[in-house]
Amino acid sequence: MILLFDIGNTHTHIGLGDARRVTKKMNLPTRDWRSGAAQAQVVKFVGKNKITGAALCSVVPRATPLVRKVVRVRWKLNVLQLTPETIAGVGIDYPRPHSIGPDRLANAVAAHHQFGAPVVVVDFGTAVTFDVVDARGNYVGGIIAPGLAAMTDYLHEKTALLPKIKIREIQSAIGKSTEHAMLVGAVQGYRGMVRELINALKIEMKSKLLPVVATGGYAKLIAAKLPEISAVAPDLTLEGLRLVLGKNE
Repeated sequence: MILLFDIGNTHTHIGLGDARRVTKKMNLPTRDWRSGAAQAQVVKFVGKNKITGAALCSVVPRATPLVRKVVRVRWKLNVLQLTPETIAGVGIDYPRPHSIGPDRLANAVAAHHQFGAPVVVVDFGTAVTFDVVDARGNYVGGIIAPGLAAMTDYLHEKTALLPKIKIREIQSAIGKSTEHAMLVGAVQGYRGMVRELINALKIEMKSKLLPVVATGGYAKLIAAKLPEISAVAPDLTLEGLRLVLGKNE
């Protein structure tokens, strides 16, 4: 089995995989690496499985060495870190490759493997990111916008009367309460933003049938009423790491 870590700003997504797929996964707060709580949870998650390899992508540099250490101490393995130098499965046609979030590269690898090229990934995380693989199979850039939770939390924190809300589906476009009105703006408004950005990418890439793959925490919710999204792939980032590790062995 191989051990996979997608270290994000809020959560670390951890997976076990084999030669074909990600077979098991868990999430834990990224802050738990600093307290030591995450290390024990990872050991428990792996259990008696024999670990033969490990890979990570990280947007939290302070957490990266802590992940490396637990793998080195517990399983006597070095961890492959996804970078522009270790990536396999897509090319990179981008002015500053090291400025690309490695999770975005992992998404591009997995989407290209599963859906071919061109393809776009929309990742609904702390930020919502769009990542583009062109017809030649190269990562060429993307879009970054505020995440859904970040946007609604900002409204709550910066205004006296707007509550903190739990994101969920709503039916009416006319809010009958403050919470309902916020949900309309968040969920339906977000869908409008995503639809418009996808249409802009289709025009620029001259691809009317451009496949769009959604992943991340709110992917299933937002994609539910967006026919522009071709598929929802919750494990896309971990799958990209699995593929890159396989090609580097």
